[in-house]
This record gives sequence, C-alpha cells and structure tokens, in this order.
Amino acid sequence: MNVDEIRRLPTTPIGAPAYPSGRYRFTGREYLNILYRTDAEAMRAVVPEPLSVADPLVRFEVMRMPDVTGLGSFTESGQVLQVEHDGEPADYLHAMYVDSLASIASGREISAFPKKSGTPRLYVDSDTLVGTLDYGTLRVATATMGYKHAPMSEEEARAEIGRPTYALKMLPGYDRRPRILELARSQITDITVHGAWHGPARLQLFEHALAPLADLPVRDIVSASHILTDLTLGRARCVFDYLTD
Repeated sequence: MNVDEIRRLPTTPIGAPAYPSGRYRFTGREYLNILYRTDAEAMRAVVPEPLSVADPLVRFEVMRMPDVTGLGSFTESGQVLQVEHDGEPADYLHAMYVDSLASIASGREISAFPKKSGTPRLYVDSDTLVGTLDYGTLRVATATMGYKHAPMSEEEARAEIGRPTYALKMLPGYDRRPRILELARSQITDITVHGAWHGPARLQLFEHALAPLADLPVRDIVSASHILTDLTLGRARCVFDYLTD
C-alpha cells in the first residue's frame, strides 16, 4: 500500500474500517428533548472558555436513529448545555452516550463529539414517550413525556435542533501531551421536519461515577419536545485553538 492509498483511507483497520468517509444523512431521526434548569455554578464549572453561561439551561436528549448512511441504526442520549459564543446563542455538547461503535469512532475522530458507550432507549409505553439511559447495567436517566399532547410548529422544531453546536476536540500525542486541543463548531443542515409535539414531562437523573449526568441536577422542567426529522450533519471546524490562541 503506497502513501497516496494510505491517505485515502477513512480510518483503521485497513480493509474493515470502523466507519466510512462521507457526510452522514439521517432519515427518520426521532428526538425526545427535555429542557431543564440546573445550578448555575455546576454548569459554569464544565463549560469551557470562550463559551459563556447566562441562564443555566440543559437539554437532556434521547435520539433514535434507525437509518443513517454508512453508520446503520443506533440510539444516542446525552446532555446539551445552552451557552453563548461571541453573543450568539448556541449549544455545548457536554456528554453523549451511544450504542454504536461506528457512531462513537466517527464522532470522536472526524468531529469533536464527546461520545462514549452507553445503552439508551426510546419507546412508547401506552400513552407515554419514554427515554432511558443505562451505563453498563445501571440506570442513569429516565425521561417521560405525554405522547403527542400538543402540536409544535415546524419553525420552532427547526430552531431547537438547528442551533450551532460547540464541543471540545482533544487528541493526545505519543507523549500524552495534547496534540490537538480545540473548540469546534458544527451545525445540522438540510432539516426536514415530519412532525413535532409538546407535552408534560419529567426527568430523573441517578448518581454514577462514570456517567455523572446528575452532577447537573434538575431544578425545574422548562419544556419538552418530540420531533421526527431528516437531517444532515454539517462539518466541524475549529474556532479556538487552546494550544496557540
């Protein structure tokens, strides 16, 4: 294998890459989003500069993704923190738990998504939309929402899932010192909303040393949404280099 052939590889292992190259299109993506207010100091302690926190709002999300080009079918859950960057409202991806190696590897290597292994589920239980997250054999989050209680406008749904997102890209060198340490920005594009609803919701977070969602405790529920959509992940780009800026 020559140098040019190596440069064209999406990732390792050779002959059976962990994920393919190319942009990823999501068809039939389903969201359960619960927006809640947490402790301001707890949130500021985990939001990196140059991002800033005003109202300490967190979105707990569970996303069922049954049809993703190149990546297949998987489910994801995590916490997204509402922040500002240069006066622009945005989201900071704090933690993401996924049941797919291809999604974890591509999210961490290509972009800056803070993904690790977990077992999320999204399903309907009678008249209730339920989202759960297990880490190993232990439950760390349970979210419930009334199923399709009130319509949500397409514009509101687009605004909720289409906000600019920021995340930390961290890659150590062979000496264990940071080789890449950047704040990356990305944004979802080509959004088609197939349906969106509001409803009453509750969220329970359980203490865990390695899945510490409860470190951002639920003080009050602000809103909840259930969104069905198709979308494309936009490419990430560096907006702040912690090693040079």
